[in-house]
Amino acid sequence: MKPSQEKLTVTYKGKILELPVYHGTQGPDVVDIARLYKETGLFTYDPGYRSTASCQSRITFIDGAEGILEYCGYPIEQLAKRGNFIETCYLLLHGELPTSGEYEEFNDDIMKHSMLHEQMIKFYSGFRRDAHPMAILVGVFGALSAFYHDTMNIEDPVFRDRATVRMLAKMPTIAAMAYRYSLGWTFMQPKAGMSYAGNFLRMCFANPMVEYEEDEVLSRAMDRIFILHADHEQNASTSTVRLASSSGASPYACVAAGVVSLWGPAHGGANEAALNMLKEIGTVDRIPHFIKRAKDKSDSFRLMGFGHRVYKNYDPRAKVMQQTAHEVLKHKGIDDPLLEVAMELEQVALSDDYFVQRKLYPNVDFYSGITLRAIGFPSSMFTVMFAIARTVGWVAQWREGITDPNQSIGRPRQIYLGPTLRNYVPRHERG
Repeated sequence: MKPSQEKLTVTYKGKILELPVYHGTQGPDVVDIARLYKETGLFTYDPGYRSTASCQSRITFIDGAEGILEYCGYPIEQLAKRGNFIETCYLLLHGELPTSGEYEEFNDDIMKHSMLHEQMIKFYSGFRRDAHPMAILVGVFGALSAFYHDTMNIEDPVFRDRATVRMLAKMPTIAAMAYRYSLGWTFMQPKAGMSYAGNFLRMCFANPMVEYEEDEVLSRAMDRIFILHADHEQNASTSTVRLASSSGASPYACVAAGVVSLWGPAHGGANEAALNMLKEIGTVDRIPHFIKRAKDKSDSFRLMGFGHRVYKNYDPRAKVMQQTAHEVLKHKGIDDPLLEVAMELEQVALSDDYFVQRKLYPNVDFYSGITLRAIGFPSSMFTVMFAIARTVGWVAQWREGITDPNQSIGRPRQIYLGPTLRNYVPRHERG
């Protein structure tokens, strides 16, 4: 961080404290409050940490007001349209796009570690057949820490690299097996020579009795979905991973904690909620009725897939996702009435002063549910797709955090509102 000439002066009970201000390479300036409590006895109060920088990072930059998302300086639109997920993973992990040689080596390493240990496969039989795939994902991924003890030495960069490759390689396999388990289908192990996304689709949908032919359009759509969701700065699940890792925990356990946080409907479950809303609306002629309901504060109905905690402009990922939805539906010959509803709803919301003034623009969740449904996934798998994509972001943030000399174990403070000091009264005297 670069120090600024400016300082923030705090006066409290006659004490004057000058707090340093720092510049990042992009984004708002940051006030360093590390000395605040020691010198004034004050904590800061920031529910949800919306105005607090919890760490330094070189990975992802977001400008919500302008609708900008960059991975290591590269606009998300360029990576999604011109790159692929594997090179995006390398970028997030190393800060630079790979050379041809680096790409081939990295891709081969991931392929070599994508199979699951036979004893891990036995874990699936311990779950009920109707268990949610995210519940299975949490359990099985966390169990990786019981199989790979060598990666517990997180101080060793060789071990960190080995854990990184294993996590990226095995997450799609674990997820695909969770899907097939819910259907009672035979598990499919990964196959060499296929793309990361194509291999995942094969493990999900292939019939073991028939030779599987990769569908390039669907693989490319899945690859874009992975890129668009790969990282998103210090969101709830990423912050969870960073907080867990600050204690020195196993990387597999840290990422499993991220999966748990992602599972929440306010985070990774938003695309499923958006699809359910479109189903509820049903047809274009019913949109005015639901727009009216959305404006009514006394009505519980809300437009899902619009607005974002960070973006106060059009989510740049949504534009790419809209195009991808059209490509998949056209390729599969699907005339999905929900897409028609989505497009009309988008136009109505973007031209209605109520939504424009509140900056409720479509976000990536608005179109991703339609796309995943067209590919063939049930809504219960939508958040699983998110977890596969976000694994690389979690891992990149984990690596950055544990090598940051300024990181210490997370310990937020609080405003205490409970009872003041009181004395214990024996039970027989309490009446």
